[in-house]
Amino acid sequence: MEDQSRKTSNISISDAEEEQDLYEHHRIEVDKGQGALRIDKFLTSRLEATSRNKIQNAAKAGNILVNNVSIKPNYKVKPGDIISIVLAYPPREIELIPQDIPINVLFEDEHLIVVNKKAGMVVHPGYGNYTGTLVNALVHHFKDLPLQNNEQVKPGLVHRIDKNTSGVLIIAKNELTQTRLAKMFYDRKIDRIYQAIVWGDIKDEEGTITGHIGRSLKNRKVMQVFPDGEHGKHAITHYKVRERFGYVTFVECKLETGRTHQIRAHFKYIGSPLFNDETYGGDRILKGTTFTKYKQFVTNCFKICPRHALHAKTLAFKHPVSGNLLSFEAPLPDDMQQLVEKWRQYAIHKNITLD
Repeated sequence: MEDQSRKTSNISISDAEEEQDLYEHHRIEVDKGQGALRIDKFLTSRLEATSRNKIQNAAKAGNILVNNVSIKPNYKVKPGDIISIVLAYPPREIELIPQDIPINVLFEDEHLIVVNKKAGMVVHPGYGNYTGTLVNALVHHFKDLPLQNNEQVKPGLVHRIDKNTSGVLIIAKNELTQTRLAKMFYDRKIDRIYQAIVWGDIKDEEGTITGHIGRSLKNRKVMQVFPDGEHGKHAITHYKVRERFGYVTFVECKLETGRTHQIRAHFKYIGSPLFNDETYGGDRILKGTTFTKYKQFVTNCFKICPRHALHAKTLAFKHPVSGNLLSFEAPLPDDMQQLVEKWRQYAIHKNITLD
Protein backbone atom coordinates (compact mmCIF):
# COMPACT_ATOMS: atom_id res chain seq x y z
CA MET A 1 0.00 0.00 0.00
CA GLU A 2 1.06 3.59 -0.53
CA ASP A 3 2.23 5.50 2.54
CA GLN A 4 -0.37 8.27 2.72
CA SER A 5 1.60 10.67 4.93
CA ARG A 6 4.98 10.59 3.21
CA LYS A 7 7.01 13.73 3.76
CA THR A 8 10.23 14.51 1.93
CA SER A 9 12.84 17.23 1.93
CA ASN A 10 15.12 16.62 -1.00
CA ILE A 11 17.06 18.37 -3.72
CA SER A 12 15.70 18.13 -7.23
CA ILE A 13 17.66 18.60 -10.45
CA SER A 14 16.17 22.07 -10.87
CA ASP A 15 17.07 23.46 -7.45
CA ALA A 16 20.27 21.49 -6.80
CA GLU A 17 22.32 24.66 -7.24
CA GLU A 18 20.84 25.96 -3.99
CA GLU A 19 22.83 23.44 -1.94
CA GLN A 20 26.56 23.77 -1.60
CA ASP A 21 26.63 20.42 0.21
CA LEU A 22 25.50 17.75 -2.23
CA TYR A 23 23.15 15.45 -0.37
CA GLU A 24 19.43 14.77 -0.25
CA HIS A 25 17.32 14.01 2.80
CA HIS A 26 14.04 12.13 2.82
CA ARG A 27 11.62 11.63 5.71
CA ILE A 28 8.94 8.99 5.23
CA GLU A 29 6.15 7.96 7.58
CA VAL A 30 5.03 4.39 6.87
CA ASP A 31 1.32 3.91 6.18
CA LYS A 32 -0.76 2.17 8.84
CA GLY A 33 -1.71 -0.56 6.39
CA GLN A 34 1.84 -1.39 5.30
CA GLY A 35 2.78 -5.08 5.57
CA ALA A 36 6.19 -6.33 6.71
CA LEU A 37 8.79 -5.58 4.02
CA ARG A 38 12.57 -5.27 3.98
CA ILE A 39 13.44 -1.61 4.22
CA ASP A 40 15.74 -1.68 1.19
CA LYS A 41 12.87 -3.00 -0.95
CA PHE A 42 10.45 -0.54 0.64
CA LEU A 43 12.67 2.48 -0.06
CA THR A 44 13.54 1.31 -3.58
CA SER A 45 9.82 1.40 -4.40
CA ARG A 46 9.37 4.82 -2.80
CA LEU A 47 12.43 6.71 -4.03
CA GLU A 48 12.47 7.15 -7.78
CA ALA A 49 15.76 6.67 -9.63
CA THR A 50 17.44 5.32 -6.47
CA SER A 51 18.93 1.84 -6.80
CA ARG A 52 18.59 -0.86 -4.18
CA ASN A 53 22.39 -1.04 -4.01
CA LYS A 54 22.56 2.67 -3.17
CA ILE A 55 19.98 2.22 -0.43
CA GLN A 56 21.90 -0.77 0.96
CA ASN A 57 25.07 1.34 1.00
CA ALA A 58 23.16 4.04 2.86
CA ALA A 59 22.16 1.47 5.48
CA LYS A 60 25.75 0.21 5.80
CA ALA A 61 26.90 3.80 6.25
CA GLY A 62 24.40 4.36 9.05
CA ASN A 63 22.44 6.85 6.94
CA ILE A 64 19.03 5.19 7.44
CA LEU A 65 17.28 5.79 10.74
CA VAL A 66 13.99 4.25 11.80
CA ASN A 67 12.43 6.00 14.76
CA ASN A 68 15.84 7.68 15.30
CA VAL A 69 17.73 4.36 15.43
CA SER A 70 20.23 3.23 12.78
CA ILE A 71 19.14 0.00 11.04
CA LYS A 72 20.46 -2.69 8.66
CA PRO A 73 19.22 -3.38 5.10
CA ASN A 74 17.24 -6.44 6.27
CA TYR A 75 15.14 -4.47 8.77
CA LYS A 76 11.42 -4.93 8.06
CA VAL A 77 9.31 -1.79 8.13
CA LYS A 78 6.27 -1.61 10.38
CA PRO A 79 3.17 0.58 10.24
CA GLY A 80 3.86 4.01 11.76
CA ASP A 81 7.67 3.80 11.39
CA ILE A 82 9.36 7.16 10.80
CA ILE A 83 12.18 6.65 8.29
CA SER A 84 14.96 9.18 7.73
CA ILE A 85 17.51 8.64 4.96
CA VAL A 86 20.41 10.75 3.72
CA LEU A 87 21.82 10.01 0.25
CA ALA A 88 24.68 11.48 -1.72
CA TYR A 89 23.24 13.58 -4.52
CA PRO A 90 23.20 11.64 -7.81
CA PRO A 91 25.54 13.02 -10.51
CA ARG A 92 24.00 14.63 -13.56
CA GLU A 93 23.93 12.54 -16.67
CA ILE A 94 26.87 14.20 -18.42
CA GLU A 95 29.63 12.34 -20.18
CA LEU A 96 32.79 12.81 -18.13
CA ILE A 97 35.74 13.35 -20.44
CA PRO A 98 39.16 12.58 -18.89
CA GLN A 99 41.50 15.56 -19.23
CA ASP A 100 45.15 15.77 -18.20
CA ILE A 101 44.79 18.91 -16.09
CA PRO A 102 47.21 19.49 -13.18
CA ILE A 103 45.62 19.18 -9.73
CA ASN A 104 47.14 19.83 -6.32
CA VAL A 105 46.54 16.67 -4.27
CA LEU A 106 46.77 17.13 -0.49
CA PHE A 107 45.81 13.56 0.43
CA GLU A 108 44.69 10.39 -1.31
CA ASP A 109 43.88 6.82 -0.34
CA GLU A 110 41.63 4.10 -1.74
CA HIS A 111 38.50 5.78 -0.34
CA LEU A 112 38.84 9.50 -1.00
CA ILE A 113 41.00 12.32 -2.31
CA VAL A 114 41.52 15.84 -0.94
CA VAL A 115 42.63 18.58 -3.33
CA ASN A 116 43.50 22.26 -3.24
CA LYS A 117 41.41 23.72 -6.08
CA LYS A 118 42.80 26.74 -7.85
CA ALA A 119 40.67 29.79 -8.51
CA GLY A 120 39.07 29.83 -11.95
CA MET A 121 38.40 26.08 -12.10
CA VAL A 122 34.81 24.86 -12.18
CA VAL A 123 34.20 21.83 -9.95
CA HIS A 124 31.74 19.81 -12.07
CA PRO A 125 30.78 19.85 -15.77
CA GLY A 126 27.54 21.63 -16.52
CA TYR A 127 25.95 24.11 -18.87
CA GLY A 128 28.70 26.22 -20.41
CA ASN A 129 31.47 24.23 -18.71
CA TYR A 130 31.55 20.70 -20.09
CA THR A 131 35.35 20.45 -20.03
CA GLY A 132 38.25 21.85 -18.04
CA THR A 133 36.63 21.12 -14.68
CA LEU A 134 38.05 19.50 -11.57
CA VAL A 135 35.95 16.40 -12.22
CA ASN A 136 37.42 16.08 -15.74
CA ALA A 137 40.88 16.24 -14.17
CA LEU A 138 39.98 13.65 -11.53
CA VAL A 139 38.54 11.21 -14.07
CA HIS A 140 41.92 11.34 -15.82
CA HIS A 141 43.74 11.03 -12.49
CA PHE A 142 41.69 7.93 -11.59
CA LYS A 143 41.81 6.18 -14.97
CA ASP A 144 44.77 3.92 -14.15
CA LEU A 145 43.56 2.94 -10.66
CA PRO A 146 42.50 -0.67 -9.99
CA LEU A 147 38.78 -1.34 -10.38
CA GLN A 148 36.61 -1.14 -7.26
CA ASN A 149 33.84 -3.77 -7.20
CA ASN A 150 34.50 -4.33 -10.92
CA GLU A 151 33.82 -0.68 -11.69
CA GLN A 152 36.07 2.19 -12.72
CA VAL A 153 36.73 4.68 -9.91
CA LYS A 154 34.65 7.84 -10.41
CA PRO A 155 34.70 11.13 -8.50
CA GLY A 156 31.85 11.34 -5.99
CA LEU A 157 31.07 14.93 -4.99
CA VAL A 158 29.71 15.72 -1.53
CA HIS A 159 30.32 19.49 -1.54
CA ARG A 160 31.70 22.14 -3.85
CA ILE A 161 33.13 25.64 -3.95
CA ASP A 162 32.54 28.34 -6.55
CA LYS A 163 34.59 28.61 -9.73
CA ASN A 164 36.49 31.67 -8.49
CA THR A 165 36.93 30.42 -4.92
CA SER A 166 40.18 28.60 -4.20
CA GLY A 167 40.91 25.99 -1.57
CA VAL A 168 40.28 22.58 -0.04
CA LEU A 169 37.78 20.06 -1.44
CA ILE A 170 37.13 16.42 -0.54
CA ILE A 171 35.94 13.93 -3.18
CA ALA A 172 34.87 10.31 -2.62
CA LYS A 173 36.16 7.44 -4.75
CA ASN A 174 33.24 5.05 -4.23
CA GLU A 175 29.57 5.18 -3.43
CA LEU A 176 29.85 3.95 0.17
CA THR A 177 32.42 6.60 1.06
CA GLN A 178 30.36 9.24 -0.73
CA THR A 179 27.27 8.19 1.23
CA ARG A 180 29.09 8.34 4.56
CA LEU A 181 30.58 11.74 3.78
CA ALA A 182 27.15 13.04 2.75
CA LYS A 183 25.80 12.06 6.19
CA MET A 184 28.76 13.77 7.88
CA PHE A 185 27.99 17.00 6.03
CA TYR A 186 24.31 16.64 6.87
CA ASP A 187 25.15 16.12 10.56
CA ARG A 188 27.58 19.09 10.44
CA LYS A 189 30.52 16.93 11.48
CA ILE A 190 32.95 18.44 8.96
CA ASP A 191 34.70 21.64 9.99
CA ARG A 192 35.35 24.22 7.28
CA ILE A 193 37.21 27.50 7.62
CA TYR A 194 37.39 30.13 4.89
CA GLN A 195 39.42 33.31 4.55
CA ALA A 196 38.03 36.41 2.88
CA ILE A 197 38.77 40.08 2.31
CA VAL A 198 35.64 42.19 2.65
CA TRP A 199 34.81 45.86 2.21
CA GLY A 200 34.50 48.03 5.33
CA ASP A 201 35.84 48.02 8.86
CA ILE A 202 33.86 45.19 10.47
CA LYS A 203 32.53 46.46 13.79
CA ASP A 204 33.06 43.45 16.07
CA GLU A 205 36.16 41.27 16.44
CA GLU A 206 33.98 38.21 15.96
CA GLY A 207 30.35 37.50 15.32
CA THR A 208 27.69 35.36 13.66
CA ILE A 209 25.62 36.12 10.60
CA THR A 210 22.26 34.34 10.47
CA GLY A 211 19.67 34.53 7.74
CA HIS A 212 17.92 32.21 5.32
CA ILE A 213 19.59 32.10 1.90
CA GLY A 214 17.75 31.44 -1.33
CA ARG A 215 17.64 32.59 -4.90
CA SER A 216 16.80 36.25 -5.38
CA LEU A 217 13.20 36.79 -6.40
CA LYS A 218 14.43 39.27 -9.02
CA ASN A 219 17.56 37.48 -10.32
CA ARG A 220 17.83 33.69 -10.15
CA LYS A 221 21.62 33.83 -10.58
CA VAL A 222 22.08 35.72 -7.32
CA MET A 223 21.51 34.43 -3.79
CA GLN A 224 19.69 36.63 -1.31
CA VAL A 225 19.33 36.69 2.46
CA PHE A 226 15.78 36.50 3.80
CA PRO A 227 16.12 37.51 7.48
CA ASP A 228 12.55 36.54 8.39
CA GLY A 229 12.93 33.08 6.86
CA GLU A 230 10.08 33.58 4.40
CA HIS A 231 12.21 32.10 1.61
CA GLY A 232 15.42 30.11 1.25
CA LYS A 233 17.11 27.79 3.73
CA HIS A 234 18.58 28.35 7.17
CA ALA A 235 22.21 29.52 7.03
CA ILE A 236 24.77 30.40 9.73
CA THR A 237 28.24 31.90 9.23
CA HIS A 238 30.62 32.57 12.13
CA TYR A 239 33.47 35.02 11.55
CA LYS A 240 36.55 36.42 13.24
CA VAL A 241 38.57 39.47 12.23
CA ARG A 242 42.16 38.55 11.42
CA GLU A 243 43.44 41.96 10.37
CA ARG A 244 42.01 45.43 9.78
CA PHE A 245 43.18 47.69 6.97
CA GLY A 246 40.80 50.61 7.47
CA TYR A 247 38.69 50.39 4.35
CA VAL A 248 38.76 46.58 4.04
CA THR A 249 38.97 43.76 6.59
CA PHE A 250 40.66 40.36 6.42
CA VAL A 251 38.31 37.83 8.05
CA GLU A 252 38.15 34.11 8.78
CA CYS A 253 34.78 32.35 8.51
CA LYS A 254 33.52 29.05 9.87
CA LEU A 255 30.51 27.56 8.13
CA GLU A 256 27.80 25.94 10.21
CA THR A 257 25.69 25.34 7.10
CA GLY A 258 26.67 25.01 3.46
CA ARG A 259 24.44 27.08 1.18
CA THR A 260 25.43 28.29 -2.26
CA HIS A 261 27.30 31.63 -2.05
CA GLN A 262 26.73 31.58 1.72
CA ILE A 263 29.70 33.73 2.75
CA ARG A 264 29.29 36.04 -0.24
CA ALA A 265 25.56 36.58 0.38
CA HIS A 266 25.91 36.94 4.15
CA PHE A 267 28.60 39.62 3.97
CA LYS A 268 26.63 41.47 1.30
CA TYR A 269 23.69 41.34 3.71
CA ILE A 270 25.65 43.09 6.50
CA GLY A 271 26.96 45.74 4.08
CA SER A 272 30.45 44.33 3.55
CA PRO A 273 30.59 42.49 0.20
CA LEU A 274 33.70 40.49 -0.63
CA PHE A 275 36.44 42.50 -2.30
CA ASN A 276 36.08 42.34 -6.10
CA ASP A 277 32.92 40.23 -5.95
CA GLU A 278 31.23 41.21 -9.18
CA THR A 279 28.01 39.32 -8.40
CA TYR A 280 27.43 41.02 -5.05
CA GLY A 281 28.68 44.53 -5.76
CA GLY A 282 32.19 44.26 -4.37
CA ASP A 283 33.89 45.06 -7.67
CA ARG A 284 33.71 48.82 -7.18
CA ILE A 285 35.11 51.22 -4.59
CA LEU A 286 32.73 51.06 -1.62
CA LYS A 287 34.91 52.59 1.11
CA GLY A 288 37.76 55.09 1.18
CA THR A 289 38.65 58.52 -0.10
CA THR A 290 37.88 60.45 -3.26
CA PHE A 291 41.55 61.02 -4.07
CA THR A 292 42.64 59.95 -7.54
CA LYS A 293 45.67 58.10 -6.17
CA TYR A 294 43.43 56.04 -3.88
CA LYS A 295 41.15 55.14 -6.76
CA GLN A 296 44.18 54.02 -8.76
CA PHE A 297 45.41 52.01 -5.77
CA VAL A 298 42.11 50.11 -5.53
CA THR A 299 42.07 49.56 -9.31
CA ASN A 300 45.52 48.03 -9.03
CA CYS A 301 44.26 45.84 -6.19
CA PHE A 302 41.44 44.60 -8.42
CA LYS A 303 44.05 43.66 -11.02
CA ILE A 304 46.16 41.81 -8.43
CA CYS A 305 43.15 39.69 -7.39
CA PRO A 306 40.82 39.57 -10.41
CA ARG A 307 38.16 37.53 -8.58
CA HIS A 308 36.18 37.61 -5.37
CA ALA A 309 38.65 37.34 -2.49
CA LEU A 310 37.57 34.04 -0.93
CA HIS A 311 39.63 30.96 -0.04
CA ALA A 312 38.65 27.62 1.54
CA LYS A 313 41.51 27.38 4.01
CA THR A 314 40.92 24.24 6.08
CA LEU A 315 38.83 21.09 6.11
CA ALA A 316 38.79 18.73 9.11
CA PHE A 317 36.83 15.50 9.53
CA LYS A 318 37.00 11.91 10.72
CA HIS A 319 37.92 9.49 7.95
CA PRO A 320 34.65 7.78 6.91
CA VAL A 321 36.28 4.33 7.02
CA SER A 322 39.17 4.38 9.53
CA GLY A 323 37.69 6.99 11.85
CA ASN A 324 41.04 8.78 12.09
CA LEU A 325 40.85 12.56 12.45
CA LEU A 326 42.13 14.29 9.31
CA SER A 327 42.84 17.98 8.88
CA PHE A 328 44.03 19.75 5.74
CA GLU A 329 45.08 23.33 5.08
CA ALA A 330 45.62 25.17 1.82
CA PRO A 331 47.81 28.27 2.19
CA LEU A 332 46.44 31.61 1.06
CA PRO A 333 47.02 31.76 -2.72
CA ASP A 334 49.40 34.32 -4.21
CA ASP A 335 46.74 36.72 -5.49
CA MET A 336 45.05 37.05 -2.09
CA GLN A 337 48.40 37.11 -0.28
CA GLN A 338 49.56 40.00 -2.46
CA LEU A 339 46.24 41.75 -1.87
CA VAL A 340 46.58 41.42 1.90
CA GLU A 341 50.15 42.73 1.79
CA LYS A 342 49.21 45.70 -0.39
CA TRP A 343 46.38 46.74 1.92
CA ARG A 344 48.59 46.14 4.96
CA GLN A 345 51.18 48.54 3.61
CA TYR A 346 48.48 51.06 2.82
CA ALA A 347 47.08 50.84 6.35
CA ILE A 348 50.54 51.32 7.87
CA HIS A 349 51.58 54.15 5.62
CA LYS A 350 48.56 56.17 4.55
CA ASN A 351 50.86 58.59 2.79
CA ILE A 352 52.69 56.00 0.67
CA THR A 353 52.90 56.40 -3.06
CA LEU A 354 49.93 54.49 -4.40
CA ASP A 355 51.13 52.56 -7.41
